Amino acid sequence: MLKQLKRLGGDSLLYAFMNVGTKIIAFVMLPIYTTFLSTEQMGIFDLLEAALAVITFLVIFGTDNALAYYFYQVTEEEKKIDYVKTVVTIRIFIASIFFISFVVFGSIFSELLLGSDKYKDMFLLLGIVLITEALITVILTYYRFIFKSKKVALLTVFKLLLVAIFSYLLLRYSNWKVESLYLGRIASGFVLLIILVRPLFKFFTLKVDFQLVKEIIKYGAPLVPASLAFWVITFSNRIILSKFTTFGDVGVYGVAVKIATMITLLTTGIQMAWRPYSMNIKDEPNAKDIYAKVYYIILGIGIVGLLAIASVSPFIVQILAPQEGYREAANYVALLSLGSFLSFYYLIISVGLFLEEKTAIVSKYVGISAGISIVLNLLLIPYFKIWGATAALVISFVFVNIFIFKKSQEVYYVPVSIRKLVGVLINGCIGILAIVMIYINDLNIIFILIPWIYVFFSFYVMGFHKMALRMVRGG
Repeated sequence: MLKQLKRLGGDSLLYAFMNVGTKIIAFVMLPIYTTFLSTEQMGIFDLLEAALAVITFLVIFGTDNALAYYFYQVTEEEKKIDYVKTVVTIRIFIASIFFISFVVFGSIFSELLLGSDKYKDMFLLLGIVLITEALITVILTYYRFIFKSKKVALLTVFKLLLVAIFSYLLLRYSNWKVESLYLGRIASGFVLLIILVRPLFKFFTLKVDFQLVKEIIKYGAPLVPASLAFWVITFSNRIILSKFTTFGDVGVYGVAVKIATMITLLTTGIQMAWRPYSMNIKDEPNAKDIYAKVYYIILGIGIVGLLAIASVSPFIVQILAPQEGYREAANYVALLSLGSFLSFYYLIISVGLFLEEKTAIVSKYVGISAGISIVLNLLLIPYFKIWGATAALVISFVFVNIFIFKKSQEVYYVPVSIRKLVGVLINGCIGILAIVMIYINDLNIIFILIPWIYVFFSFYVMGFHKMALRMVRGG
């Protein structure tokens, strides 16, 4: 078991280093964005990003999880390549449909989302981004599945670095504002496609195997409603905010969300390693025990990371968003980070649903949580504005985790203590909220030690130290 956990840990660490590099680039660029873009322009950018996110879910169409499943179901290398080719074909086809729609109906999309048709050219840029990234992500996914982790990390960091450089140059030396961010992404995408030209030709084909298309769509399509529901939970509050408040409030909220993604320094590496790892060990006799250990480890590390983010968020906001208009974002970073962590954690504790091909259940319960999210946003945002959006997001993801964990345990039982999992989460939330209130009420910073001590004491009471010792000894 220890050997298996070390492999997951090794790949996770490498992907975490990759994510550190990309986040450092993002954090370096954020003060540049907030210097060149007003809160209103940042709000427009955030609304466009919300649109791009939901369209990306539709382009992927559940093919990422389908490819992860079938890739490890077959042993012949040629068959694996055929599945990758099929996923490329599906994604390019869907992305091309959206691009054509933006060319023809760009004015309508602009009017619906941003209240004016003057942003129609933005949607053309979104269409190009969709096509380039549809190709790049599949190739990098293939490399990840054959455990070429170093290549994935290097190419990903290089791409983000190019995006940052191109975007900065355009912001600095042109009259474009929000457009610069998408033009930079497009330019970097073309550079990466040139680098990946060999695997691009390897996976691109005009011949379509409709049997494979059917298999992939059958597995992945049930996950599409779940992806759309997650978009509702994560991004719809920006649209509701723009209707009840201003683009400026959307911009402040967007900056808080971007800073809150610091938690992905912990989660993205694990997430990228988890799917191939969990599928690869599913037939081992001690697989369920390994899954149980991973549930505990990831939740414990996540809570500690969230406490750290809550402790430093006001100082990070001052550095990354120096304009006075963005300072309010510091109030929301810790709780938004909690929401970000919970949106990742369900992928860990739902392993049974993916192993047993019960992916439709994910869509069902995420859909229910999305409905809860819309209701909460409509009730809370008119009165509490950004606080309302923040609370709605966290509460919705709590429901996602509860619903999906329960159903996953029913179809594939993993021997974990629900009392311990819930205890860690509740005590962690108490600690995070305490730190947030200490800063809001401008209390002495020394009081932050109290929530930290409280959370670690709760870990001790629940026996986490004993479990850690057993794992070190290989038990």
